[in-house]
Amino acid sequence: MDLYTKLVANLLFPLHERLKHHTTVAVRREMEQSQWWSRERLEALRIERLRALLMRAGARVPYYRKLFQELGFEPQAVNSLRDLRRLPVLTKEIIRAHSEALKADDAVGLARFNTGGSSGEPLVFQIGRERVSHDVAAKWRATRWWGVDIGDREIVVWGSPVELGSQDRVRELRDRLFRSRLIPAFEMSEANLDRFVEEIRRFRPAMLFGYPSSLSRIGEHALARGVDLSRLGIRVAFVTSERLYDEQRALIERAFGCPVANGYGGRDAGFIAHACPQGGMHITAEDIIVEILDDDQNPVADGESGEIVVTHLATGDYPFIRYRTGDIGVLGQQSCACGRGLPVLEKIEGRSTDFVVAADGTVMHGLALIYVVRDEPGIRRFKIVQESRQRTLVYLEVDERYTEATQQRIVAGLKQRLGDEVEIVIERVDEIPPERSGKFRYIVSHVV
Repeated sequence: MDLYTKLVANLLFPLHERLKHHTTVAVRREMEQSQWWSRERLEALRIERLRALLMRAGARVPYYRKLFQELGFEPQAVNSLRDLRRLPVLTKEIIRAHSEALKADDAVGLARFNTGGSSGEPLVFQIGRERVSHDVAAKWRATRWWGVDIGDREIVVWGSPVELGSQDRVRELRDRLFRSRLIPAFEMSEANLDRFVEEIRRFRPAMLFGYPSSLSRIGEHALARGVDLSRLGIRVAFVTSERLYDEQRALIERAFGCPVANGYGGRDAGFIAHACPQGGMHITAEDIIVEILDDDQNPVADGESGEIVVTHLATGDYPFIRYRTGDIGVLGQQSCACGRGLPVLEKIEGRSTDFVVAADGTVMHGLALIYVVRDEPGIRRFKIVQESRQRTLVYLEVDERYTEATQQRIVAGLKQRLGDEVEIVIERVDEIPPERSGKFRYIVSHVV
C-alpha cells in the first residue's frame, strides 16, 4: 500500500462515509474479525440479528405486521435460521404491489433504487443507510482479501445508467481523489476499444472491476492488437453481475496478467458472496442468509442445485426477507482452505432464464447450447434467444471464416439438444448490443 492509498483508505474514504452518515468503517472492522469466527459463533450472531430484523418488521413494517398476524408468527420466538421457513418468499411482484407497505414507518434517509429490468419490468425499491453501510463494508473487506484497497488505481467497466448518469462535478472529484476511472460498457466499438486499451495502458491500474463480458472483450481486443497489458502490475480483476465463464476467466487472466475474483450480488439482494484467493466463494454470512430451494420452495441438501433465496439482515428500513433472486446455485459442503468460517457457494449457475427447455420438456443449462456455437470458426460473438419450445433465434457476428457448413453444424447441434422439430433461425448482424444495463447475456430463455 503506497502513501496515497493509505491516505484514501484511512482518512479520505472514512470521512466520505461519515459525511453520508454511514457506519461503513466500523462495520468493515467488525467483519474482518468475524470472518475468522467458527461456524457456530457466526450462526449465533445470525440468529440474533435475524430475530431483531423480524421483530422490527413485525412492529414497524405494515406489510409484515399484517402478514405475521395472519400467520400467527411470533418473531421474538425465533431461535433458529430454520424458523424462516415458516414465512412465504418475497417476490418482485410482491414488492411492486406493496412498495410503500414494505417501508418501515420510522425509516429515515431512504434512497430509491431499481434493477435494470433486462428480463422484464424494472424493480423499484428503497434502501436505507444501514443496508448501504453493510454492503459497502462487505465489498471493501473482499477487496482487501486480494491485497488492494480503496485508493489504489482502479479501472471500472460499467454500464448501469445510475452510475453513468451521476457523473456530476462532485462524483468526478470523488473518483479523482480515490483514483478510480470509469469506462462505459455500452460503447464497445473498435475505435472505443482502442481508446480503452490505451487508457488502461497509460493509467496502469492496480485493479479492474466490471462485467466479465466487457473485461474479456477489452482483453481480447488488446491481444488482437498486440498490446501487452500483462506487465502493468494489475493485481486482480474483479468481475460481477454476469455469469463468469471459464473461457472468459482464462482470457482475462492472459490479457491482463492477473487473477480473476468473482463476486455475486445485486442492488436488490445485496452483496451476497465473493471469491477469496484460495478459491472459496464466501457468503457475507454476517448480513446474508442464503437458502437454496427447489421448484416447490422446499430446501434442498447442500451440494444440490436450486433457486437462491436471500434474507438481508441489514434491511430493517425496507426488509428483504426470503427474497427470490431468480438465480440458480449450490451451497458448498466443505470449508475453504483459507480458514474463514464464512460458508461458501459452491456454484452460481446463472439466472433461471439462463436455462432452456427442449421440445420434450427436458430442462438444461444454456451452456448445452453455448458449447455448440462458441467454438465454431468465424463466430466473433453470439446470442441465443429461446422464444418458445418450437423456435430458437441465434444472433451471430461473423467474419470471413464463417461458411454455410458452419451454419449447418450450428443448426444440427442445436436441434440435437432441443429436438429435431424445433425451428432454428440464424440471423447475422453487424453488432449484438448489450442489455440496457450494459451487461451482455449469451443466452436468454422466454420459456423457463
